[in-house]
Amino acid sequence: MAGPKAPKDPERKRPYFYIMKDKDIYGSVQEDGSIIHFIYESDGRLINSAQIAGNIENKEELGLLETVEGFGRLVHSIGVSVETDNQNEQIEFVFQMYGKQDLYGGGTNLKVKLTGDGMERKIYLSDYKWTPDDDIPGQIKFIFNTPDIMGKASVRLYLNDGYEAPADIEETEVDMNSDEYCSMISHSLMNMGNAYRIRKAIEKTRAGKEVTLAYIGGSITQGAGAHYNTECYAYKSYQLFQRRFSAKNNVKFIKAGVGGTPSELGMIRFDRDVLRDGQQPDIVVIEFAVNDEGDETKGDCYESLVRKVLNLPWKPAVILLFSVFANDWNLQDRLSPVGKLYDLPMVSVLDAVSPQFALKNDEGRVITKNQFFYDMFHPGNAGHSVMADCIEYLLEKIDQAGHASLNAFELGLTEEKILQEKLNLAPVIGNSFENIRLLDKKDIYAKAYIDEGGFDSTDTQLQSVEMDDQLSLTPEFPYNWMYDGTKNTLNRVKAYFELEMECRALLLVFKDSGEVNVGKAKVYVDGEYHFTADPHINNWQHCNAVIIFNNKTSENHVVRIEIAEEDRDKQFTILGFGYVL
Repeated sequence: MAGPKAPKDPERKRPYFYIMKDKDIYGSVQEDGSIIHFIYESDGRLINSAQIAGNIENKEELGLLETVEGFGRLVHSIGVSVETDNQNEQIEFVFQMYGKQDLYGGGTNLKVKLTGDGMERKIYLSDYKWTPDDDIPGQIKFIFNTPDIMGKASVRLYLNDGYEAPADIEETEVDMNSDEYCSMISHSLMNMGNAYRIRKAIEKTRAGKEVTLAYIGGSITQGAGAHYNTECYAYKSYQLFQRRFSAKNNVKFIKAGVGGTPSELGMIRFDRDVLRDGQQPDIVVIEFAVNDEGDETKGDCYESLVRKVLNLPWKPAVILLFSVFANDWNLQDRLSPVGKLYDLPMVSVLDAVSPQFALKNDEGRVITKNQFFYDMFHPGNAGHSVMADCIEYLLEKIDQAGHASLNAFELGLTEEKILQEKLNLAPVIGNSFENIRLLDKKDIYAKAYIDEGGFDSTDTQLQSVEMDDQLSLTPEFPYNWMYDGTKNTLNRVKAYFELEMECRALLLVFKDSGEVNVGKAKVYVDGEYHFTADPHINNWQHCNAVIIFNNKTSENHVVRIEIAEEDRDKQFTILGFGYVL
């Protein structure tokens, strides 16, 4: 009888650092039926993960993470572990490199099969041969066989000879009932403001009448980093509102977050996404403080959206929410003057969490960056809980102040009058787009003349998001005009779209994409070239709003969108337009 085979010599211990440490993952069903949890590592995300989860400060090592070539020099192997309730759960881990020419198809995929038992499996980079198209580390995928599976994942990079890594960051469990936590949350109250409209909504809720809370913003409002979808700050703060103020189950929830998009797009889609089906929200939370860096108007679009909401006939309340990136940055210095002018309630997550991040455990730190953030742009479950608690703190303070006032009714009438007077003042940044409307195949402006030319198809491969409390995906701007030169050669003769109308301002919303079969389009106004719309600048599938013109007076214009001559065998999608008469 043979004895057991002698084990291999143990692999010598290598220095390592985490890029994911005990992060929540969730197997969500994609449009093609696959079950995947995505983690994007491009655009500095991998570097930030190394800094936050791995405590890496070495600039050389961080720089090597920018490219596949550098990644291969630094990393010897990748250790991956996943823990799920069912230890036999089958999961595949893929670290996809993006290509130079073919973004999603040209790079190497590093793969390993896992089970949900928490055991670490390794990928050895020496087992792979890089492709000529390899460019940058792109994204991580956890591919499940079963939908709706939650798990905890850790990924660490073991380093090649000559590189070192610091010790792990010490973390203690976040105590969300501690005095220190409550003190941290209290620092988020940037301005309680003129709270009459919020008090009115609270009183309406307590009276048993239906009240609607709406949230509009970017990917954080969409729920990025939160797993499961009910862990996102919007849903959690809606639940907290309902538990605290509702006499019965009479609070409705609208969530309209779209990843990677600023208020420049938000003001166009507000009617479609928030006021859909005749909804009249009582409170609207606006969250664009980390999305508006690319806003061409540097705040005009944001203030236009705020005024648009405040001036709705049923007079909803507005809360300005300033979220934060992992580098302790947001745009509250640019955008908070809007809230100050109209004396709006404002909540700053940055003011709450960033000052304590630099502290050690024994110095009063409540939560680490690794615990708060899922990646450099998005909070994890704990971070979303903090954001919800910040909103609840504001509402509690408003409620307490309202009860303490003996002349609340008279004061409320005065407060509403003051707000109306402030809305009659000159805007602090601008209100050029306060009355903007959406134009697409569904919402056609009767006085607009459209010649769709070769844009006679409808694109169905669109940025899609989870609306409200739904897990299913809703496509953004489905009533679009698509030019498809890949299938219909006749379209190449009519490779244009023309819109003629009288208006003061006009914005184009087009689809960005990283696909190789997507081309550029040139935009002309009254025969004069204005700019080229290039889907590959952002290089991922999402909605991109750009200003064609913004004038002081309304005039008749002819806008022509023409496919670049070298790209007429490709695709381009006009998602819609925003216009101001």
